[in-house]
Formats: sequence, C-alpha cells, structure tokens
Amino acid sequence: MEFNLDRLAPVTTMKKLSLNDLPSAQAYAAQRPGIRQAMMEHKKIRRVALGPNAMLHFEDYRVMRYQVLELIRVEKISGEQNLKEELEAYNPLIPDGSNLKVTFMLEFPDAAERAQRLSQLIGIEAMISIQIDDFDPVYAIANEDLPRSTEEKTSAVHFLRFEFSAEMIAAAREGANWLIRCSHPNYQHSTDALPSTTTQSLLRDFA
Repeated sequence: MEFNLDRLAPVTTMKKLSLNDLPSAQAYAAQRPGIRQAMMEHKKIRRVALGPNAMLHFEDYRVMRYQVLELIRVEKISGEQNLKEELEAYNPLIPDGSNLKVTFMLEFPDAAERAQRLSQLIGIEAMISIQIDDFDPVYAIANEDLPRSTEEKTSAVHFLRFEFSAEMIAAAREGANWLIRCSHPNYQHSTDALPSTTTQSLLRDFA
C-alpha cells in the first residue's frame, strides 16, 4: 500500500520544523518502513543530475523532517534542548517561500580522481545557476554557514540558496522552462528540460 507522508504531518507553505513535528521514538519506529519508502520516491523526484559528476538535491520540509527523525533514531538523541539544537541546524535548509535550497554534490567514486578534480573545480559552487524562461539566470548563494572551498580545492558538498523574483515564480507557475547550468570553465554542463514531476514539486517550495 502506498504511504502518504501528508497523513503523518500536513505540510503548509514555508513550514519549519518544530518539536510538535517529531513523533515519539516508538511511533516513528512503527511507521518508519512506510515513511522511508515514500521518502525515497519524494527525494528521487527532487534530484537533478548536472553533467556526469554533479547532483543537485532540492531540500524541503519533508526531506529535512525525515533526516532529523533518522538522526534522532541513530544517535538516540533525546531531551528538549538537544532536539531544538538539531531543528536549528536543519531548518535553514528548508525553503522560505521565495527561494530553493539545494545540497550540491560532486561525485567522483575514485579517490585519486576525486582529489584531482576537486582541485580543478575551486569556486564551482558560485557558478551554478537556475534560469526560468528568458529571465536572467539566478546564481547560487553558497555555503552561508561556512566556506567550503580553499585555495587548494573545493569541497565535494555545498549548500546553495537560489532567490527568485515574484515575476520568475509567476512564470514558472505558468509552465515556463527551467534550465540549470554550471559555467565553471572546467565543468560546463546544463540540464535538458526538467521533468514535470520535478518542476511541480519545486513549485510547492514557493509561497
């Protein structure tokens, strides 16, 4: 039977995580198989490949809630203050109504190749853009918590925020094309048309 995440916690626009959104460990354990199956499908829809070695994971309330619940389960976190600290860490990754939040990952399975390529891709996090129709591309605001590139190499993981105007969002709602592009000189790739299931899911991140 298909599991509906909304049955567990109704999602409202720009909803942030609170203690009330966290079931008890026993309740989560009972529901976890269905939640996990539904979350894998949800995350798949919101995952976009950019070339052969980069992936954008678009985050939202549901994804962050699942990750917090898994962290609590694995680390056996308890106590109101400890739980609040986890929520404070994860809430910034939930969209605010005018933006999209992304975990950007560079994927090179071979360790030697990964070290070489990361040294060639310094600054890539600032060269990722999302363009809606004929509007100007929106470039990522990267790693607001701490820098993840040095003079020697970039990180394999970056956290990005893309801010959109009301006009861009309105055009997207009307069915405008989306284009995601990387303009780094050592990694120039762009997406084909995004699947409608992906764009429809992303549209729900806007107020």
